[in-house]
Amino acid sequence: MTAFIDEHRDVFGVEPICRVLSQHGAAIAPSTYYDARKRPPSKRALRDAEIEALITEARQQRFVARYGARKMWLHLRRHGHDVARCTIERLMARNGWQGALRGKRVRTTIADPEAARAADLVDRDFTAAAPNRLWVADFTYVATWSGTVSVAFIFDVFSRLIVGWRCATSMTTELVLDTLEHAVWTRKQAGVTDLTGLVHHTDAGSQYTSFAFTQRLIDAGVDGSVGSVGDAYDNALAESQIGAYKTELIRPEGPWRDVEHVELETLHWVHWFNYERSHGSIHDLTPVEIETAYYASRNRLLPTG
Repeated sequence: MTAFIDEHRDVFGVEPICRVLSQHGAAIAPSTYYDARKRPPSKRALRDAEIEALITEARQQRFVARYGARKMWLHLRRHGHDVARCTIERLMARNGWQGALRGKRVRTTIADPEAARAADLVDRDFTAAAPNRLWVADFTYVATWSGTVSVAFIFDVFSRLIVGWRCATSMTTELVLDTLEHAVWTRKQAGVTDLTGLVHHTDAGSQYTSFAFTQRLIDAGVDGSVGSVGDAYDNALAESQIGAYKTELIRPEGPWRDVEHVELETLHWVHWFNYERSHGSIHDLTPVEIETAYYASRNRLLPTG
């Protein structure tokens, strides 16, 4: 109530405002108002101001600005600020701060009815006990001033790590092959040279069922898996992750000029996604953190003799 009087006192005066408020069931005497003005801020008000400053600072960061209350709470805790989640929710609501909302999912699959397809080895069970047990792949389209750009990704299901990604001006087998090569190279850089037993799962897009792509999987010792055509959940995890890409980068930061523009900014987003973005499905850790914890735990169990 004092904030309302503060806002209008220069126009109407304190006493008239108090009189009108009292007539409408919100009784307050001018002396009460002046006493409240002299009273020092409460501990809660001071703490709220401190937390609001932290949120404001966090929202200056590029992708953090898209966070809703839960992810903002995790972000602040990750950076050493012990704040209650309900407090974050209250302050963000009070300031009109909202997280980015996902748009409608767009199906991009164009199946080749003549192509032989691998069996569905996943059957909607998007879980993995370790890295390099299950990868999921999909692609999306980005509208630019110079035409449509296709962006393909491969995610490791265990950690949600983006192990491979590529951009091109057309959606061809060459693009998904290049993305697969990137993923194989990423793991090789980390010391993983044997991918035997890995399942690579996609939808039934013609690029993923082509002979060249299928042969490359075989050469790498990877088992191909293809979901059923027309099944909304056949590749749900990859589609969800790509939805995050569209929500956190593509929609808020357009318009996009060309493929080089999309490629450069996707590079920044992928690094942030792997190293800084927490995921509820992996205990609110980042992909790199969950893989680091996995290998550290495994190394502790290895015999030392």
